[in-house]
Amino acid sequence: MYPYVQHVFVNKISNYFVIDDKNMMNSKDRNTNDMEAKSDSSSSFPPGIIKKSLLIIFVNGFLAWAYQAACPPPPKKLGSPDGPPITSPRIKLRDGRHLSYKEYGVPKEVAKYKIIYVHGFDSNKHFAVVATSASWALIEELGIHIVSFDRPGYGESDPNPNQTLKSSALDIEELADQLGLGSKFYVVGFSMGGQVTWTCLKYIPHRLAGATLIAPVVNYWWPRLPMKLSQEAYSKQFIQDQWSLRVAHYLPWLTYWWNTQRFFPSSTLIANSPDILSPQDIQLLPKFTAGRAPLLEGQIRQQGEYESLHRDLNIGFGTWEFDPMEIENPFPNNKGSIDIWMGDDDKIVPVTLQRYIAKQLPWINYHELKGAGHLFPYADGISDAILKALLLGKS
Repeated sequence: MYPYVQHVFVNKISNYFVIDDKNMMNSKDRNTNDMEAKSDSSSSFPPGIIKKSLLIIFVNGFLAWAYQAACPPPPKKLGSPDGPPITSPRIKLRDGRHLSYKEYGVPKEVAKYKIIYVHGFDSNKHFAVVATSASWALIEELGIHIVSFDRPGYGESDPNPNQTLKSSALDIEELADQLGLGSKFYVVGFSMGGQVTWTCLKYIPHRLAGATLIAPVVNYWWPRLPMKLSQEAYSKQFIQDQWSLRVAHYLPWLTYWWNTQRFFPSSTLIANSPDILSPQDIQLLPKFTAGRAPLLEGQIRQQGEYESLHRDLNIGFGTWEFDPMEIENPFPNNKGSIDIWMGDDDKIVPVTLQRYIAKQLPWINYHELKGAGHLFPYADGISDAILKALLLGKS
């Protein structure tokens, strides 16, 4: 849009100059007898034309600046001489992209339960909380194999410029097939990874043995959410977060500019602000940061913030292709379990919306933890409880 607008403005400016030149020449031809008297005025542009031209030049310059500021830089190409190195195994998808992954637990050849873990916002495959916080005794006893992967644009997975909600689910299905996880597998998604889990329930329910959504992020614009309830929850978010989500929903092409400009405060999550932490979250911070070595932490955004964080916002808070509250029970014969785990003191995801969603989908097992924030899976014993509920049906 902007290059076209700039082109139009440039043409208009040129037309003004051409028209003015013609008028000046015609004026000279018609008024040769008065040329000497009017030489001063005919040698310069009329004041009105000058003002218009300057205004157009200013607007054109502003649009050019705005266009450049809104355009994200190209991603840093993985494995290139100037790009981040590739340090983990990857699979090649049908469309030519690569997904990087990491395996935890017992070997898949002897595993009874195979789980794909979906990381959240500003994270990657190294921080699979149910794999890193669960007790090894439980993982070994039950025979659990966990695969965590970098979502597109994060870590060492290629960006997907055509990413959609459906493509996220199909990536997971292809990952499972290439790694030989079997015809059915489990999916566990944390925070924004919970949104991806909804897409699996929508698009590949036939491949699921069960699924768990841990503090899943809610899109305030899902059609079936009551407007008043959604607005109340939205209004309790920090004002800068409200604006970040508004931009992602209504003006996704401005997401990069909004989250990199310095005129107004942007997302508290991107800024890693402690203001979004609950009292329990603050207590759990040492456990949360214990395994986050600087090298692994640095991999999260290494391809660029737009391809990871900003695209995440645009898809997660954009207009969805479906409403999760329209999803049908994938296990009408109770041969699998779908669980939502939520803390009632979560400062990032409104518990009021989660409660409403759980009521609309009575086939979901809803677990709400009193006094828990967003980081509750890092609390002692919680990851074990999450896995037992998913795999054994034990609350």
